[in-house]
Amino acid sequence: MQTHFSLAQLADSDISEADKILRACVHCGFCTATCPTYVLLGDERDSPRGRIYLIKEMLENDRPADAETVTHIDRCLTCLSCMTTCPSGVHYMHLVDQARHRIEQTFSRPLPDRLFRRLLGFVLPRPEMFRLALLASRLGQPLGFLLPSRLKAALALAPALLPARSPSEGPGAFPAEGVRRRRVALLEGCAQKVLAPQINEATIRLLTRHGCDVVVARGSGCCGALTHHLGQDADGFARANIEAWSQEIKAGGLDAIIVNTSGCGTTVKDYGFMFRDDSTLAEKAKAVSALARDVSEFLVEIGLQPPRTPAGLRVAYHSACSLQHGQKVREQPKRLLAEAGFTVLEPTEGHLCCGSAGTYNILQPEIALQLRDRKVANIESLAPDVIAAGNIGCITQIASATRRPVVHTVELLDWATGGPKPANLI
Repeated sequence: MQTHFSLAQLADSDISEADKILRACVHCGFCTATCPTYVLLGDERDSPRGRIYLIKEMLENDRPADAETVTHIDRCLTCLSCMTTCPSGVHYMHLVDQARHRIEQTFSRPLPDRLFRRLLGFVLPRPEMFRLALLASRLGQPLGFLLPSRLKAALALAPALLPARSPSEGPGAFPAEGVRRRRVALLEGCAQKVLAPQINEATIRLLTRHGCDVVVARGSGCCGALTHHLGQDADGFARANIEAWSQEIKAGGLDAIIVNTSGCGTTVKDYGFMFRDDSTLAEKAKAVSALARDVSEFLVEIGLQPPRTPAGLRVAYHSACSLQHGQKVREQPKRLLAEAGFTVLEPTEGHLCCGSAGTYNILQPEIALQLRDRKVANIESLAPDVIAAGNIGCITQIASATRRPVVHTVELLDWATGGPKPANLI
């Protein structure tokens, strides 16, 4: 693709990066076949190639975002299936992230929309605020049918019963069982520890059982993914994590930084790029990204213990977009589940998003519901005993449309190697 940025524009690091990405695109259109919104809507502007043209026009002419560009960028799930499909290596993620920040800076959304997005960006990354919001949502549920579609979608995803706070929540250290093999940090996260604290508990048990000292670093928390993909400033969250983990690296060394929410993992692995121009954090961010591992990726590296619990369950494995497309971690979770004694089933159209995508299922509920129902139909056609995924957003989204139990992959691996049976399998 030809570009016509001025030398002055190219002096900006972000524009220079956008130029490289745009020039890599050869207009082939392979991305359209695997783009969920194009598959559903059939509009070229709702395909990666169409969005690339819109972004190019906006950046090249150095103009504010217009309503057409905002509409079609907002419809993008950032599932990154296009990056898996692209034969030219177009780094669409960095381009669409830049577009979202440009939109946030230059486009004036209607006031209710602007306030709602700000509310999401403020509440979701802060666990205490999120807990309060979920408790308050119970009051609104009886009147949910009167609410606008976005608020209705948010209420529909809220759990009927909020789980109790985990005793292992917060900064702390969990010693390895037996011989110490590794020392790792665990990203405790934000929304997940409120919605499903058992995932972190299972991860800690699983890692310590496999000879890992696990530390939850003081000062670490939300990775910044939710606000980053809203086009809002995520630097504060990312900086806090980088500094917290850098202190742990300095104090006792880290063999890995474990992430059990794949949407967060994709962002943490991108910290090195995000802070490439920051003279004080660039090297630290690069080191953090190099240590980041999805929990399944890490377990394959160190080896899974033989199963103690003969399960034999049929597990439909849903590969989260951020894991298979964002991190290129595709085979490891399936391999681990098979080694643990489960029969692994793979749904058709596994490359297509379930419609969760961070806050997408709240901001674009109509498209998200179509994708959810399509995903659940493909999964249920396999008649599984249980559904497993590696991302809390996917788990919540899929569970809202099926009666089959939906659990995190680590919950099954923990159970198979000596941990408790997942609660919703009992």
